[in-house]
Amino acid sequence: MTMNGPRPGHEHPGGPRQGPLPRQANPTWLGRVQPANYQQAPANDGGQLRPALPPAGPAGGRPGWKNGRGSGVFGLVMAGGFLAVLCLFLVVPFLLERTGITGFAIGFVASLVPLGTVLLTVRFIDRWEPEPKPLLLFAFAWGAVVSIAVTMLIQPYFSLVAGPASGLDYTTFAVTVQAPVVEEFAKSLGLLLLVLFAPKHFNGPVDGVVFAFTIAAGFAFTENILYFGRAIAESSDPGTDLAVVFFLRGVLSPFAHAIFTGTTGLVMGFAAGRGSTGLSVLAFFAGLVPAMLLHSAWNSMGRDFLGRYVMVQVPIFLLAVLVIVLLRVAERRLTRQRLTEYAAAGWFTAAEVDMLSTAAGRRSALRWARSTGRGVQMKALLDAATQLALTRQRILSGRDVPAHQRDEQHQLAEIAALRAAVVG
Repeated sequence: MTMNGPRPGHEHPGGPRQGPLPRQANPTWLGRVQPANYQQAPANDGGQLRPALPPAGPAGGRPGWKNGRGSGVFGLVMAGGFLAVLCLFLVVPFLLERTGITGFAIGFVASLVPLGTVLLTVRFIDRWEPEPKPLLLFAFAWGAVVSIAVTMLIQPYFSLVAGPASGLDYTTFAVTVQAPVVEEFAKSLGLLLLVLFAPKHFNGPVDGVVFAFTIAAGFAFTENILYFGRAIAESSDPGTDLAVVFFLRGVLSPFAHAIFTGTTGLVMGFAAGRGSTGLSVLAFFAGLVPAMLLHSAWNSMGRDFLGRYVMVQVPIFLLAVLVIVLLRVAERRLTRQRLTEYAAAGWFTAAEVDMLSTAAGRRSALRWARSTGRGVQMKALLDAATQLALTRQRILSGRDVPAHQRDEQHQLAEIAALRAAVVG
């Protein structure tokens, strides 16, 4: 791999923009840049990257997780883990009381199937810019344990206050109002904590969808244990009842909760991309509205379930797939444009940009690197280049620019070390 020399017009690394906003500065709706915020990429004056700063962490790490700027993230994960352990003492007895040991065990195993389906989807969505595993674990634990406990604690009070005012009978109120409102609020609290305490990792709509799907997967997992277990414990024909419930929840609707909470994550992700904490908090409440409405519509299908499923829920699912595809395309185009700007400053060649910003290029690079025993280093280089592109996007958004420019310098140094390790 080689690098270009310095290019004219980059004599002031990181300085203010000179001339009009480049035509391709806004490659997609995902990365809008105001002309006043645009800056040229820092120039590679030496023509070859010689790290002036040590990497911020181990090769392939993400700035902000293991250094001092990641203390809030570490605290969030630790606090979330402690809270999840406490909530287990409320959630597990609740499940065992309603399912029995046999129902709980069978329900647990059966619930792994829809859980695996959703988590594999999360992995697919998250491949371009993987989130830190500790944060994904926090999201899953929040959904599977903490949000269940919050739901259990809030529901009685919500029913007492809002039930009589609704004018609905208790069953209708519980299914169409109470469950959607309380459950979506409980799940999305995890998103609010992530956007407040891990803003460097929750800074766009793709991040919002990934975290929301992970939380929802955890919630649905525990809820499925309850439903599957009760089909065993409370039925005279447990095999048939379990098969019916599994088909409805595990086959027809494994993504139901993911789509509900995913709308909240999507709205919050767009707000987080603007870099305003206040806007992200407002987006939390705004995003709850479509999530609650979708949840209520799902719970209201009743006897005409199959017809409404085909006519309403299937199109909603297909729309969700389309949104995710568009997000992935926009994310790749944004990566290409930002790395192209670094190439113009002498950090990459055009061929390297193609390799780093296309799925085919990455696959080819990984195959080659693995054949030489350097697959780990190449994977780290691909991740680091993606992070560099996103850091530049944050710089161009005009938020916390000095801090992100420091991250940029660390990331450029890290990429130099990774490239040396890959080339050998």
